[in-house]
Amino acid sequence: MPVGPSGRIVVEIDPETKEELYSALRAEGLTLKEWFLSNVEVYLSQRGQLNLQFDRDLAGPTTHATTTDT
Repeated sequence: MPVGPSGRIVVEIDPETKEELYSALRAEGLTLKEWFLSNVEVYLSQRGQLNLQFDRDLAGPTTHATTTDT
């Protein structure tokens, strides 16, 4: 996809996906532009940083202290 000097971004997506996205954004009171710019900001700020999310399934079993009534 060509990249021009304007501030415009054009993306083609499936029409059903587009409608589902607009519907979800409307329900949250967001415009596509607001959502996109927010996600761009997060992506760019986290670019180059290590991802520290942990997958619970890979962490192994957890142990919990238990008490018994006597």
